[in-house]
Amino acid sequence: MSVTSAKELEVYQHAYDLSMRIFKLSLSFPPEERYALTSQIRRSSRSVSMNLREAWAKRRYEAHFISKLTDCDGEKSETDTSLDYALDCQYIDQTQHTELVEMNRSIGRMLGSMLRNPTPFLLTKH
Repeated sequence: MSVTSAKELEVYQHAYDLSMRIFKLSLSFPPEERYALTSQIRRSSRSVSMNLREAWAKRRYEAHFISKLTDCDGEKSETDTSLDYALDCQYIDQTQHTELVEMNRSIGRMLGSMLRNPTPFLLTKH
């Protein structure tokens, strides 16, 4: 595999981009959400790319790699729920919600592919 850093993975780049978009949108959430929805959606969206970096560091062992990818998938699901709350609380509009949810689903499909076939990402002994 020619990828030398998790930052080069398409899924990492998309996850990072999504978390930054969510951060920028969440700047306009009301102050009373600071320790609730704002904090939660920022944390879960950032955690996807952070866990990808950790998975990459643990790719010497398939079980550890898969475990961290599973954590990524869980955080992705939390982000999806938070996006629904943001829409229903009218902190984001339907267009923003649709775009962010689709980005999140795309990340989920990439993670699913990695979970189904982790071998190309693992370090192998030579």
